Amino acid sequence: MNELIEKLLDEAELDIVWDQDNPDYKWVEGSEESLLKFAELIVRECANQCDLLLDHKISSEWARGTHDCSKAIRKHFGVEE
Repeated sequence: MNELIEKLLDEAELDIVWDQDNPDYKWVEGSEESLLKFAELIVRECANQCDLLLDHKISSEWARGTHDCSKAIRKHFGVEE
């Protein structure tokens, strides 16, 4: 499993449960609140990737586009800052 996904699961207080009889089989356990938190963290992480592009020396049009994309992702999922 991706380390970032594991970090977000932990931050959302979700537990990865491994099947003792089948080590390839696993699932996630936690409250509905924790699951919603995990989804929110993923959305924020995606939007933040757009914002990271602003750190590079890029044209102002490109910068505006990446900023607008970040805002649109957050707004679409109701995860505005």
